[in-house]
Amino acid sequence: MKALFAFVLAILMAGSAAAAELRVYTARKIITMEPALPEATAVAVADGRIVAVGTLPSLQPWLAGNEVSVDRSLEDKVLLPGFIDPHVHPSLPAVLTQFPFLAPDDWVLPTGTFPGATTPQAYQDRLRELVAAHDDPTVPFIAWGYHPLWHGEVYRPQLNAWFPDTPVMLWHRSFHELIGNDAAFAMLGITEADTAAIPESDWARGHFWENGLKAIVPKLGFLFEPARFGAGMGNFLEMAHLGGVTTVLDMGVGVFGNPEQEIALIRQITEGSQAPLRIILTPIITDFLARGKTPEQALAQIEQWQAASSDRVRVENHFKLMLDGAIFSGLAQMGPPGYIDGHQGLWMAPLPVTTAWARFFWQRGYQLHAHTNGDASAAAFIDMLRTLQAEQPRLDHRFTLEHFAYSTEDQSRQLKALGALVSANPYYHYLLSDLYSELWLGEDRGSQMVRLGSLQRQGVPFALHSDSPMAPLQPLTLAYNASNRVTINGRHTGSEERISLAAALRAITIDAAWIVGWEDEIGSIRAGKRADFTVLDADPYEVGAAGLRDIGIWGTVFAGVPYPLAP
Repeated sequence: MKALFAFVLAILMAGSAAAAELRVYTARKIITMEPALPEATAVAVADGRIVAVGTLPSLQPWLAGNEVSVDRSLEDKVLLPGFIDPHVHPSLPAVLTQFPFLAPDDWVLPTGTFPGATTPQAYQDRLRELVAAHDDPTVPFIAWGYHPLWHGEVYRPQLNAWFPDTPVMLWHRSFHELIGNDAAFAMLGITEADTAAIPESDWARGHFWENGLKAIVPKLGFLFEPARFGAGMGNFLEMAHLGGVTTVLDMGVGVFGNPEQEIALIRQITEGSQAPLRIILTPIITDFLARGKTPEQALAQIEQWQAASSDRVRVENHFKLMLDGAIFSGLAQMGPPGYIDGHQGLWMAPLPVTTAWARFFWQRGYQLHAHTNGDASAAAFIDMLRTLQAEQPRLDHRFTLEHFAYSTEDQSRQLKALGALVSANPYYHYLLSDLYSELWLGEDRGSQMVRLGSLQRQGVPFALHSDSPMAPLQPLTLAYNASNRVTINGRHTGSEERISLAAALRAITIDAAWIVGWEDEIGSIRAGKRADFTVLDADPYEVGAAGLRDIGIWGTVFAGVPYPLAP
């Protein structure tokens, strides 16, 4: 309230010559996400913030005597608060879009359209085409999106047979795994001796996963060459704009092992381009563990990063923990009865180690986020939160469970009782539910992946995220997934876990802002907040949940300035 009073007072007290110009946007409809004033048709902005919301007649007290421009270019559009994705990884698209995508699902990117391959033969045929088109002999061919449940066994022996002379690497659909052939390892200078002491690796199959990636990723320095990474980061910024996203919360800067370089490149490209996007970067436990840091050393480094924050690229008091492995890899920690085929999930670090780091940052007031996929991992998350609260109670702690791939109804009640938040990826159900029901989890658990309906029934605050590129960086697609629960094969499963249209829209606006910790700044359209809007061609309430993913996006307004997608 003090910030709003000071902002308004500054406008009122400024002389007429120096007064900030009021710009009024009119629209067919403005969906404010504010219960007291849910709809409007005009919004006035100045100095990047909202001055007033309502109708043109209701704004007249602000307009009289001020320098005013009325912008009617959005008069046939629908405005929502700027979409927020509270779990992305800017560096992943910046790296992966340097190469083609070849995944089970279709992808439309700034670099082209990449149809999905859902059978082994389709994958092999398309992979051969892409490798044949690879024209840079200085780097290996890399394609992202391989998954053995769709594409069959494609490891070192298969790649050697198909491509004996061409360096070829496959980045798993999870991003948590890499596979290469002899030619690729020779080009990178990787030998069996380099990998002998590294867990989670299989040299014979050319397969490296989770912590085993540290044997490979340091050899891929070309990914961060300024020209290559800059073009890839430009792709990420464009992906966000195409999705109507104005704020993202990164969930793991440093996953490539060089956080200073990564932060510097993200800042340089984002600030230099003046893209209409705000990026909040989050340090991650695995980066510090891999570099042998203590929690005290990690805090000192984080505070240095925070000191260099700008309005567009920031480091705040968020810290990410890693509990179990990737859901796409089948490494989520599942409680009884486990996986149908008997394989086991993975803990990313011993739970006592993770708890010690959580305790350190909890005691310093940080908001904790924990990568948590299976129900056994959700149980560990709940036990950790109970422990921390018993040791040092905190109100409004906002400890956030990230991903929420599989959990139980009882755990939803426990999360509510403990004041936890959830940032969920509903795309898991769309892409994984059918095949995982058949091969790994059974129909009862597979159909109930990402049980957001349970959270809505219990009143647990939740948001939707893409974990880009684990799902498209398109909040309307995520809202569609969550409110319809239709699988890639067109099956309606787990229908009791659907959420309402209103809850889906909140989960990409004001409830996402709550998880980011910026609810006083973004997430709804009211006086005093930042003037960030997503501009749509249709009204979500008119097209309904079934039409969400087909709504056209005109562009965004960021800090009061329009950024149309089309020139």
